[in-house]
Amino acid sequence: MEPDIAGPLLHAGAGAAVLGRVTLGRNAWLGALSVMRADGHFVRVGDDFHLGARSTLHINHEIFPCIVGNRVAVGRNACVHACTVGSDVVIGDGVVILDGAVVEDNVVLEGGSTVFPNKRVPGGFLYAGSPAKPVRALGAGEVAERRQQMIAERDAAEPGTQTSAAMAAVSSVHASVFIASTATVAGRIAAAESASVWYSNTLDAGAAAISIGARTNIQDNTIIRCATAQGVSIGRDSAVGHNVLIHDCVIGDRTLIGIGSTVAAGTVVGDRVLLAAAARTTPGQVLESGWMYAGTPARKFAQLDDAKHALTALIVLQYCQYAQDFKALEREASGAA
Repeated sequence: MEPDIAGPLLHAGAGAAVLGRVTLGRNAWLGALSVMRADGHFVRVGDDFHLGARSTLHINHEIFPCIVGNRVAVGRNACVHACTVGSDVVIGDGVVILDGAVVEDNVVLEGGSTVFPNKRVPGGFLYAGSPAKPVRALGAGEVAERRQQMIAERDAAEPGTQTSAAMAAVSSVHASVFIASTATVAGRIAAAESASVWYSNTLDAGAAAISIGARTNIQDNTIIRCATAQGVSIGRDSAVGHNVLIHDCVIGDRTLIGIGSTVAAGTVVGDRVLLAAAARTTPGQVLESGWMYAGTPARKFAQLDDAKHALTALIVLQYCQYAQDFKALEREASGAA
C-alpha cells in the first residue's frame, strides 16, 4: 500500500523514507535519513509534523499501530515505536517511546528520555530520564516555544547525504540479503542468507569487517562502525532494533538488541541475550547467555523465560518476510525507473 500524504511536504531531507501504510497530514517536515515505515500495521500522523534527522516511526506487527496527533515535533535520532502520541507534544533528541505507550496532549519529553512499554504519560508536564518521570508542570505556551526552538535549530543540524563509500570487493553477501536503498554499507561485509539491513542504516567496517549471520536483521537508523581490527560479528537469528549504535564487538545467536541501545567497543554479548531498549554496555563488558540486561550501565535484570526467547524468534521471522517484500518492491521500482 502506498503512503497517503495530504499535500506537498514542507521538506524532505536527503534519504528520508515514507513506506507502506502511512497516512501523513499537512505541512510535514522530514529530516535527512528519517524513516516512517508501516508494514505490519499502520502509521497515522496529523498535521504540522516535524521529524528530525535519523529519527524513526514504526509499528508492532499486527499488535500496535503508531498514531501521532497534530503539531508534534520529534528531534534527532529518536524512535517513536508502536505507540500513541497526542497533540502538541515535543519529543527531544534521542528519545525512545516503546510499544503500547500513550503520551497525552501537551507534553515535553527531554532529550534522552525513555517511555517504557504500556506506560501512560499524563499531559501538562515536562518529563526526563529513563524511565521518563515528571519534572515539573509546563508553563503557558511552553510547548509551542519548545517546538519553535527545535524548528529554529533544525537547519544547522541537518546532515547531508550519506557517504557514498562502497562495499569492499572481498565482501560476501548472499543473494537473498536485503539492503535498503537508503542504507550505506562500506568496507568488508559478510551477510548470510536472508539477513537484512534496513533504511538509513550506516555500516562502516573501516579496516576491519562486519559479519551478519543468517536471518539477522539490522533495523532502521542503526549505525555500526569499526574503529579497530576486531570488527563487528553478529550471529544468526538475531534482531538489532532501530537507532542502535554498535562499536567493535561480538554479538551471539538468537539475541535481541533493543531500540536506542548502545553496544560499546569490546563488548561480548552471549547467545540468547536481550539488551533492553536504551541500555548501554561498558567497554569490554560480557553479557552472559540467557539473561536480560537493562540500564546505563547495562546490568543483569532477569533470566529470560520461554516467552522472551519466543519474542526474538518471532521478530526474526517477521523481518525475514518484511525483507522479502521490500526487496521485491525495490526491484520493481528499479525496473519501473
